[in-house]
Formats: sequence, C-alpha cells, structure tokens
Amino acid sequence: MKRTLYDADHLDFGAAIQEFIDRTLLPRHEAIIENKLIDREIWIEAGKHGFLGLEVPERFGGGHARDFRFNAMLTEKLSTVSAAIPSAFGIHSDIVAPYLVHLAREEQQERWLPKFCTGEVVTAIAMSEPVAGSDLAGIKTTARRDGDHWVINGSKIFITNGSSADLIVCAAKTSPDKGAKGITLFGLEAPADGLIRGRKLDKVGQPESDTAELFFDNLVVPDANVIGEVDRGFYHMMEMLPQERLNAAVSNLAHARAIFDETLAYTRDRTAFGQPIGSFQYNKFTLAELDTALRVTQAFVDDAIVAHTDGELSATDAARAKWWTADVQNRVLDACVQLFGGYGFMNEYRVARAWKDARVTRIWAGSNEIMKELIGRELGL
Repeated sequence: MKRTLYDADHLDFGAAIQEFIDRTLLPRHEAIIENKLIDREIWIEAGKHGFLGLEVPERFGGGHARDFRFNAMLTEKLSTVSAAIPSAFGIHSDIVAPYLVHLAREEQQERWLPKFCTGEVVTAIAMSEPVAGSDLAGIKTTARRDGDHWVINGSKIFITNGSSADLIVCAAKTSPDKGAKGITLFGLEAPADGLIRGRKLDKVGQPESDTAELFFDNLVVPDANVIGEVDRGFYHMMEMLPQERLNAAVSNLAHARAIFDETLAYTRDRTAFGQPIGSFQYNKFTLAELDTALRVTQAFVDDAIVAHTDGELSATDAARAKWWTADVQNRVLDACVQLFGGYGFMNEYRVARAWKDARVTRIWAGSNEIMKELIGRELGL
C-alpha cells in the first residue's frame, strides 16, 4: 500500500535533504566516525538549508513549519545514513527545540534561537545521570540559589552532543526535599567555569555521535537562564517526552527499512548451491515476515505522526511507538546480519554497523521496560 503521509511539499523537502546527505554528509561520513563528532561546518550547512529550526518562529530565523511531518522527513532521510546522525541532529532540532520555543522567555529566545537555527549554537539535553536514567525523578544534580544566581553541582552521563554543545538544557534539583516536584531546567552556556566536559564515551555502536560525560563544580548560572518555571522541570520534561519518543520511533523504523532493503538486494544477488539465497524457503519466509512487520509498523508510526501534528498524540501512544519500533528494528537487523552470513559480522558492511548501532534504541528515550510500564498503567494494571 502506498504511504499517504507526505504531500508534494514534504517530498520536495525530502529531496533537498537527500541532496545535503549526498553532497555534505556522505563524503565526510568516515571522518565523522573517526572523530566521533559531527564537525561544525556540517551543522552550519544544515542551518543554511533550514533543517535545524523547523519549529522555531520565523522572527528568529526558523521555518515555523507547525507540521511534524517535516521533522519526520528529516529524521527518515538522515536515518538512511546511520542511526547516530539523526540522533545528533534530532537532539537539537526535535528534542531541545520545543523547550526553547514553548518554555523559554522572549529574552532567552532572542539570545539563543537565531544561532540555534544557523548551527552556530549546537545544543544538548542533560537528563541522565550515573544513578538516574529512565527514573528522571531520581536525579542527584543540585542547583542552589545564591542571590540572582544558581550554583549547580553534580554530573550527567550519556549526553549526545555533550562535548561540543554550546547550549545545554540541564535538569537539576532545586528543592531536593520535594522529589520530582523540585526539579528545574537551566540553559547552560558553554564554555563556563565549573562546566567540565568529560571524555567522549566509547560506545558499542553509533560512533558518529558525540556522547560525553558532563560535570558541574560550583557552576554559576544566572537566574535569567532558568527555562520554564522553578520546580516545574519534571512536568516540563514529561510534556516534551512524547515528541522525543516519536522522533526515536521514526528513526528506528527508517533505519531498519534502509538496511532491510540492502539485505533484500543482497539475497537476490548472492548465490549458494546454484541459486539466490533469497529463494530458499526459510530465507524467503524470513524476508516476508520482516517486510510485513516493517510495513505494519510504518502504518502505526505514520498515524502517530499525524496525531502529533494535530496535537493529539498521547504519551502512551508515543511509548507504544518507541518500544515497538525499537523491538522491530532490532529483530530486523539481527535477521539481516544472519542473511549476510559471515560478511554480516564484518564492520566494513553497513549491516554489521547498523546491528551494533540499533541495540541502544531499546534503552534510550526511556527503556522498553519503562514504556511497557506506562502502557500497563493506562490499562489499569
């Protein structure tokens, strides 16, 4: 069945993204992997094409699309390159953007958003800590008021864009005795005394993404950098999580589809015992099952994209989309490695790298177990 999600404007936008991928990203892809970093020139080029500020009002240099289908198209296209590239860009344009557009004050928006759109300011979001991942209420980083400033102490881990970000949306406990009701969000501008970037983390997969530890040692942040309301940070994060999880779902599925298509072509060309390996019944049935799973899942994700565009996507449906696509993605890629045989275990083949890249999707943006817990609660369990 033909997808009906995108109209001509979205498809034209997709063609522009593909041109950017072919001209800018792919020629530098190996260097990005080696450096574990998307260099600033690429961010600037993405900004010139209007890819970074899709949700940002026009007065700040953004596209103000008010249509998440453009976000989805960007994520889908970038996911054909790798799983890490859309992660790095998505943190900036899909995950941090709503905090700045919907929660930041006018003065903050004037200060941050123009360069956010051009790529001169790259952003990150600092939630996860060594002792708190999916349990955001359990964070230990603190922010203590000192006159018209706040003093932040603590650490964060697994921060995408962490070693290069110029602006970091950071969650900290401002009223530790209140638990989840005592968290506040801050805009940390780097570099700054007391903001210490740790090493780039050595991950199993996704080497392109700049993932780092952050440490705060009496970091002084002005009151003017509070994002949203004091002690309302946890609620702000909960409001924004559905879009983060939908972004993950779009990327998971597009990444799996790209590798599946390559695998299908391989099974048509690769022969064993005098015939294409795809023609063996077991392989044929496996490919049929994978293709069907991808198509059925795509229908649900497309519905979720439309619901979010219309402001109707529930947190539970976002959780469903996130965990299910992560599960499908990992099942598809594991099968693709098997179909490639020994070559599927070689890093020079995209299928091997994709298999490693995908494993984290069942963990980040809230683990799949947490997603099922949220769904179970809606079911009254």
